[in-house]
Amino acid sequence: MRAGSRPKPANFARRAACAASYALAALALDAASVSAQSVGLPAPRLLTTMPMGGKAGTEVEVRITGEHLEEAGELSFSDPRLTATAKTGMDGKPVPNVFVVKIAADCPPGIYEARVMTRLGISSTRIFSVGTLDEVVETKPNATVADALEMKIGSVANGVIADRSVDHLKFQAKKGQKLVIDCAAKGIDSKLTPTLILADEKGRDLVVDRSAGFLAFDVPADGTYLVKIHDLTFKGGVAIFYRLALQESKPGETVARQPGTAAVNAFSWPPQGLAAKSVLAEADPEDPAGKPQKVTLPLDVSGRFFPAADVDEYEFEAKKGEVWWVEVASDRLGRPTDASVLVQKVTKAKGGDGKEIETRTDVVELADVPSPVKVSSNGYAYDGPVYDAGTADPMGKIEIKEDGTYRLRITDLFGGTRRDPDNVYRLIVRKASPDFALVGWAIHMELRNGDRNALSKPLALRGGSTMALEVVAFRRDGFDGPIELALEGLPEGVTATGLKIAAGQSRGMVLVTAKEDAPRGFARAKFVGRAEIAGEKVERAGRLASVSWPIPDSWGEIPNPRLVADVPVSVSGFDKSTITVAPVTQKIEAKAGEKLTVPLKITRRSEFSGASFPVKAIGAGFERVPGFEIPLNADKAEAVVDLKALNLPPGDHLLSFIGGAVAKYRHRPDLVTAAEAEVKKAKDELAAASAEAKTTAEAAKVASLETMSQANMAAAAAVQRENRAKEALPKAEAALKQATDAAQPRDIADIVVVEPIAIHIQPAEKK
Repeated sequence: MRAGSRPKPANFARRAACAASYALAALALDAASVSAQSVGLPAPRLLTTMPMGGKAGTEVEVRITGEHLEEAGELSFSDPRLTATAKTGMDGKPVPNVFVVKIAADCPPGIYEARVMTRLGISSTRIFSVGTLDEVVETKPNATVADALEMKIGSVANGVIADRSVDHLKFQAKKGQKLVIDCAAKGIDSKLTPTLILADEKGRDLVVDRSAGFLAFDVPADGTYLVKIHDLTFKGGVAIFYRLALQESKPGETVARQPGTAAVNAFSWPPQGLAAKSVLAEADPEDPAGKPQKVTLPLDVSGRFFPAADVDEYEFEAKKGEVWWVEVASDRLGRPTDASVLVQKVTKAKGGDGKEIETRTDVVELADVPSPVKVSSNGYAYDGPVYDAGTADPMGKIEIKEDGTYRLRITDLFGGTRRDPDNVYRLIVRKASPDFALVGWAIHMELRNGDRNALSKPLALRGGSTMALEVVAFRRDGFDGPIELALEGLPEGVTATGLKIAAGQSRGMVLVTAKEDAPRGFARAKFVGRAEIAGEKVERAGRLASVSWPIPDSWGEIPNPRLVADVPVSVSGFDKSTITVAPVTQKIEAKAGEKLTVPLKITRRSEFSGASFPVKAIGAGFERVPGFEIPLNADKAEAVVDLKALNLPPGDHLLSFIGGAVAKYRHRPDLVTAAEAEVKKAKDELAAASAEAKTTAEAAKVASLETMSQANMAAAAAVQRENRAKEALPKAEAALKQATDAAQPRDIADIVVVEPIAIHIQPAEKK
């Protein structure tokens, strides 16, 4: 079914789309005015695992690296069928940052989240893959043909590429074998853009791929072959890692590519209750007659944007007054497509010569669904989040104005040069099924100078802190009601409050608070949204999104945001927030039309730059409350809320405040105290050892012949103790200097969130 293409229509405007403003825009501008050295308090981040996966039913020794992994304890995964224990050395003590991972035999192939629990709480995540193939791990450089890593067909190689280098892998193959080489990179959180080269045993290139990380190859003769792999721009380092699978494809068999992470916008697919597979498949795309495929509504069909410039047409009958909703998935299936849908009414009549004339009249044209909240304008600017909840997939409704024949045409707007048979789509035409989907992410402070919070911020809470999650709703088929948000199943001492998504809006927040004395803990929480649809109460699980790598310089690297498989929440149990601003009372009663005073208490645990910091109100209905300053030289503050100006209805409401302050943060001052004690201990031991050496030396000088041997031995032992003490003191002093340097106060701009206040508004008294 091939036809011409149409120009791209204007973006389809859904109700409430882009109506919500980005809450921290003002915060970013205010914070940008301070000369902070850094953004965001230290957070634990797991950066690499080696290897990056393993075979089901085996044990794998895994070495990790990261940031702020002090006192790293348990390595955990998003599925209980993967477990880890710390590796112990010959001395019986744990080997730092090395774990033995046991993968259960019944663990399904796929990708899982790996994290490590630290002094500061749970780390950010890194993908760990589970497969069914044997695994080989790079243990030494393989940058030349002579040093190529040996692997077998039917195995996976785990490797890391050095800067300006090419990794070499070699294997034996037989004539007639059909081989598939698949390199997993971005889908497992790597920064590698792979270039694959299949070469002969001398390294002479045979086949090259510079874009897909995938090669298919028919072996021409028995012998040794090489796979050469490098980054497109020859970057290298710990972040340039890969899992390369080498498999044989049997006749009639399709070898599936290695699984990878999903883009943020995939949270909105599939609709609730949709079958795993479509009922219908498109007709032959090469149909020479070019006839539309006749279907009946409702419709659930799978197709492909193939060959290039393909346009598929589906023809159906409809009656006046019918309303049908259309939704397409292709971009959200991970394909590089931009689908467009055009629905036309088809009228046929006979002309003067007796030939049938077909007339088409456009009914509706559907294209992209924009993000419900403003997104960063270029992927890394400070003017919005980097998380795009919109999609290039079309969605909208068809209103039938008269009985007749209609034709739905679907095409990839930029598919004129795309010839990939894997560019699939799924097209749904249904009666209205109002619903919603949710995605959330940790809010970040972003500064104009490019230095900003590393975006892989985990939900790792300090005692006395509140973190904010921004939550976005994807509304489907006209659902416009309010959505209550909740985060449940939290660690001891941690609570969460949802600032609901108001009717007609697409944005809300969840505030997560740890009590000051909350014990060290970790839990996988449940993130949900609840609403009433057509008189029925429904609950929908939400997804979390994060960014794969910390990015201290936003102008040097574009973030790679993705969905996360679970919702981990932790509390340090050791570290405290630099400041806590909390309501004096958790609940306030007021009457409609009054001016309400909200008393706040301030607990500072650090020095700060400036005398105050700005905050703004958050919570449905409170967005127009004027911003104000929180003092940094007082223990209390007040917020004034004019209920009359806000025109809030009687009932229960939630109010909070959010802002940014610059703390003079000291990292691990407890290590300075401990190091000072070690220096004192070393000095005392040196003094005692020196005194003993002097005493025993003098005793040896005057010892009799009978006691001289023993006295000399005692003197020598004392000298050895003195020498050991002399060696220990500089080491202790160096450790003290290192701890002191690390604990020097440094300006760090961070987000401050006030624990939410419940406000019950009573009706105004009638006069």
